[in-house]
Amino acid sequence: MRTLLLTLPFILMADAALAQARPNSLTMSCASVQALIQARGGIVIGSGPDIFDRFVSSARYCMGGETTDWTWVRTRDVRQCPVYRCQEIEEWMIR
Repeated sequence: MRTLLLTLPFILMADAALAQARPNSLTMSCASVQALIQARGGIVIGSGPDIFDRFVSSARYCMGGETTDWTWVRTRDVRQCPVYRCQEIEEWMIR
């Protein structure tokens, strides 16, 4: 029990550090966001304190049964920067 109490603060600090490491689209240009996605293939990007999503460069970075779909993310220079994210393949898409 004592070990848990001594370790807990370090776990909480590590969790906070990981959350802060997420790129924030509001501080980046649209071109920078798109370049980051292309470089990483798939990455979680935040656009507010508790707002984030995973964006991908192609369907290759999606799970089975998913494909890419256009969406927008707000950046420092534009309100709607076009990017891809993964979305489940709907039955109507297969027909």
